[in-house]
Amino acid sequence: SAIKVVQEHYLRDDIWCSVECCTLCSQTESVLRTSALLTKHIPRPHYIIPDTNVFMNQIDIIEHPALHDIIVLQTVYEELRHLSLPIYNRLRALISDQKKRFYVFSNEHHRETYIQRLKDESPNDRNDRAIRSAVKWYSTHLKKMKNKGSHIEVVLLTDDVGNRTKAQDEGLSAFSVREYVEGMTDTPELVDILENSSNAEGDKKILYDEHLTASQINNGIKNGTLHQGTLTISMHNYLEGSILSNVNGVDAQIMILGRPCLNRAIQGDVVAVQLLPKSEWLRTPTAVVVEEEEEANVTADLKEDGEPKEQSDELENEVLESSQPTGKVVGIIKRNWRPYCGFISKKSVKKSTTSTFSENVLVLPMDRRIPYIYIRTRQAHNLMGQRILVSIDSWPKNSTYPWGHYVRALGAAGDKSTETEVLLLEHDVPFQGFASQVLKDLPIEGESWIITEEHLSGRADLRHLNICSIDPPGCTDIDDALHVRPLPNGNYEVGVHIADVTHFVKPFTAMDEEAANRGTTVYLVNKRIDMLPELLGSNLCSLREKVDRLAFSCIWELTPDAEIVNVNFTKSMISSKASLTYEEAQILIDDPRKQDDLTKGIRILNQLAKKLHKRRIDRGAITLSSPEVRFQLDFDSQDPVDVEMKELRETNALVEEFMLLANISVAEKIYSKFPASSLLRRHPPPTSTKLEELSNAIKPFNLSLEFETSKALADSLDRAVLPDDPYFNKLLRILTTRAMMQALYFCSGTLQFQDFRHYGLAAEIYTHFTSPIRRYSDVIVHRLLHAAINPDVNYGQELVDISKMQKLSEVLNYRHRMAQLASRSSVELHTNIFFKGKIEQDEGYVTRVLKNGFIVLVPKYGIEGIVYSSSTSTTTNSQTTPLVVYNPHNNSLESKTPTGIVSIKLFDRVIVQITVDEDLVGGMRQKLKMELVSPFIPGLSVSDNNLRKKEVRIEDEGGNGKRMRIDD
Repeated sequence: SAIKVVQEHYLRDDIWCSVECCTLCSQTESVLRTSALLTKHIPRPHYIIPDTNVFMNQIDIIEHPALHDIIVLQTVYEELRHLSLPIYNRLRALISDQKKRFYVFSNEHHRETYIQRLKDESPNDRNDRAIRSAVKWYSTHLKKMKNKGSHIEVVLLTDDVGNRTKAQDEGLSAFSVREYVEGMTDTPELVDILENSSNAEGDKKILYDEHLTASQINNGIKNGTLHQGTLTISMHNYLEGSILSNVNGVDAQIMILGRPCLNRAIQGDVVAVQLLPKSEWLRTPTAVVVEEEEEANVTADLKEDGEPKEQSDELENEVLESSQPTGKVVGIIKRNWRPYCGFISKKSVKKSTTSTFSENVLVLPMDRRIPYIYIRTRQAHNLMGQRILVSIDSWPKNSTYPWGHYVRALGAAGDKSTETEVLLLEHDVPFQGFASQVLKDLPIEGESWIITEEHLSGRADLRHLNICSIDPPGCTDIDDALHVRPLPNGNYEVGVHIADVTHFVKPFTAMDEEAANRGTTVYLVNKRIDMLPELLGSNLCSLREKVDRLAFSCIWELTPDAEIVNVNFTKSMISSKASLTYEEAQILIDDPRKQDDLTKGIRILNQLAKKLHKRRIDRGAITLSSPEVRFQLDFDSQDPVDVEMKELRETNALVEEFMLLANISVAEKIYSKFPASSLLRRHPPPTSTKLEELSNAIKPFNLSLEFETSKALADSLDRAVLPDDPYFNKLLRILTTRAMMQALYFCSGTLQFQDFRHYGLAAEIYTHFTSPIRRYSDVIVHRLLHAAINPDVNYGQELVDISKMQKLSEVLNYRHRMAQLASRSSVELHTNIFFKGKIEQDEGYVTRVLKNGFIVLVPKYGIEGIVYSSSTSTTTNSQTTPLVVYNPHNNSLESKTPTGIVSIKLFDRVIVQITVDEDLVGGMRQKLKMELVSPFIPGLSVSDNNLRKKEVRIEDEGGNGKRMRIDD
């Protein structure tokens, strides 16, 4: 039977054109200015209307400052939202930028521009026709004006030849992007930014296999012959990739080795992988450092009339019987290309050329996991020595490397501000200033905003309590504060008070959207990239001392043994009595002369925290560790003048224990109200492989790791102590931390309860509640908690939509991970600045053994580096033997000496010489360089010419300090 479907589509006749001089529309404010664009091809002022593909393929052009006063059609805007979320978000940022003057015209709801789809007309053809209809309306509309607006043209920008021809046949002005850009003679660099794929065509030799079609990939995944996963390239070997997938019913890492097997896939791409025959599976991990390809191997590919040279892959594959599956990329499911920071190879630039001619050059990305990129530019000589931003356009099967285009210059290589911008871009950290729409959501009173009696409605007034905060020195974004007071029954009332950010950040506002996109505050060595505007983060939300502030409080009744009797949650108003640093709070605890109520309270909190900590440890929580570095910066230059390991005090643990307790209590509460849509955090158990490797490595010390449960692992870590080496246990905990899985945000409705567990904390359920100034996850949890404790709250659909909550979780996981990596890169940058021009020798520990070197951690500075083995060999009886040989049986590097075999193994104590190598790739890369000083091992140790003799303080077996002269 036929079903009649009626669809309503509302049309309006009051949608503005937004041209500033328009007298025909009843607009109150306009976006588009009459001082519009001018080019050689279109000498009259004009506005641009790009089609969807222009935004998809040429967004870098659209983002250039030279392009402004652009009309974005609703048709295009909606298409982009479905085609590419990253491009859509970049367009939204442009629309928010008032200087660009982008206007979104609702052509699909305008009475004169809306069109219905014709019979047998494809959706794409209908949309093209809708775009032309809007261009025609604007052209006619402007001509009706009796002022300077009648002289403004409207130009359709499209690279679709068919659409462009139809527009021109209809009397409309239409250009391709290249035609339009070539007419912008005042900005010749725009030609370099054009999407570049034509250079990769031709009759060159085929280097890679053809990728499978989408249908072939889908069929292969369904029948189990193909495996899907996100490609991860090794940080130490750009020719070694892997994906995680299920192999024979077991989750396994599939290794993808060498350029032919990677088959044009790039770090982050979602790929389809075909397993290689078992005879080609790896017997042992590759464990080879191959960080950079020799430029001499690649510049031959730039000959425009030549064939690309085949590359030999420097991989040492042991392909005998194995349990490590290997595979080959046979298709790309999703490209995750992004703009890449890099620099132009000097060897690829012609020595004599003028700026008027384009040439093909080679860009070396800063991220060594990314392949080199060909671009065509007329600015090659001007860009030498600069960091630049490029985008990849294509990677044909007949090209050794992908082809892309220049986007913009970032600044001089080596300049600290340039290198900081590079690391932010490389880790996709949103670091631009807050848009005006976001700032409009701030209180209009600004810094003069104060709490009034009206704010007390629905809040507990806790300003009489002895509340204080304890934070790192210099902290201005104070999220949390604490209080304790004895109760008549002998128990204690303990409160954790968290900044009430949700009072200022409301759902569906520009500020909320910006905070959700940023996800987290990013902490660099010399600066902080805030999630919220400074007025909120460092002032109105920050729980500063002696100022009334709005808070969300979690208040327990605890027994003297720190057992929870009950817990209560309430919105509150507080006034912190003191903002203390960890050191100041520790001094108060330790000074017996201090007997004021605040100090007594801190001591009680400290005792309760120790009991909470013991109970967590007894439950199976693991005390993990990571080397954390503190820099002392010069006041004027902000360059590092000293570097040291961070010192942790009892007060660090005091705050941590109560924050953990609050997070667990809040998780239980929101899950009881929102069992399907709570935003929680889980920590999956580690895979056994890495922990087995660690356990085998400590067997020579008569120690072992047990990891059947988190409790077993925690206990075995506690037992793993060497009396003659106090740092050993901390080092083991650092390596154990690295063997762990990442903790993840998730929506409770997507997993079974048994999978909620946080392995490291030994908590059955956990979330983040205590840092809403710097984490958007906590903002959502505050909203969930408010709805859970207040039945009158109208929380809307966003808190119960499982799909949206899970998508948000994935965004937050990504932002959190990128923030961590950006922070580490900032530490690496400042470490290189600190060691520049210095030669230091210090004690270190071997944290990983590779086939051509080993990694050393220097505790004094909390830094790591690679000591490379020499490629030198010895010849005996016409047989050549490397000076250093990797022994896979005990994971060691061995070298023969006149006195016997000497080796390097995991956990070995060594002395290394630390310098900065500033000469990499013509001075365009800097890298911390470590060379072995002691023990002396041929093929590993630093040469006499490079050795700076000095005395190094080490500890003897009794732990006593002594000095040792290093002469060899």
